[in-house]
Amino acid sequence: MTVTSEQRYGEFVVVRRHEGQDHVAELVLDRPKAMNAVSTDMARSIAAACDALGADRDVRATVLTSSHERAFCVGADLKERNSFTDADLVRQRPTARAAYTGVLELPMPVIAAVHGFALGGGFELALACDVIVADATAVVGLPEVSVGVIPGGGGTQLLPRRVGAARAAELVFSARRVEAAEARELGLVDELVEAGRDREAALALGGRIAANSPVGLRAAKKALRLGQGLDLRAGLEVEDAAWRSVAFSGDRAEGVAAFNEKRRPDWSGE
Repeated sequence: MTVTSEQRYGEFVVVRRHEGQDHVAELVLDRPKAMNAVSTDMARSIAAACDALGADRDVRATVLTSSHERAFCVGADLKERNSFTDADLVRQRPTARAAYTGVLELPMPVIAAVHGFALGGGFELALACDVIVADATAVVGLPEVSVGVIPGGGGTQLLPRRVGAARAAELVFSARRVEAAEARELGLVDELVEAGRDREAALALGGRIAANSPVGLRAAKKALRLGQGLDLRAGLEVEDAAWRSVAFSGDRAEGVAAFNEKRRPDWSGE
């Protein structure tokens, strides 16, 4: 797939666009010498890239990938953390949180392409996405309690929403690693593909998603996210508010017209 544009954020994060996928952005974790361990600088770069993507109305889908052949991301940079004083750790916390919330709060659909190790904060980055595509080499887990901390990038909240409270508790408390086939069975990942095909499959899914209305996609994601955990009546109110935000949009008018005229819609994104 031919890269048509590339924007680097700091040393360790790249956003790419590809020929034939004008509305799909690839957000690349690019710290291969450390298996994408998230240092302070890398966290800052992830947050900056997400800020830029969130403001880009041309992006209808984002795919989170890794440049390392054997890892998606191994989590926090424990070598860096080992040098921290308590005060350093406190100062770094908002920067680390901004990276995970940056991915979580992207307004368009986000797909993670996972291969190899996705552990701790690495798996939390994937959990912050809407869909996780993994290949047969994937190994996921939240092992934080084995080093005296807890999942602090959203894991204790996002994992139960995927697999239920009891299953999430077992995985967090045991700190165990889960290989690809079991991860798919448990719902830790959503789609399982052959080794080496996670990025290809995730970008293809991103392309299919990006063919749809950008107004509709962002509103649907907002309704899905805001409705989680609410009772049905409250959830339907969230859905109604999201519907009202798109019902009188240019995209809604174009979608109906294109359907009746038997042509592809030309989305304005408004």
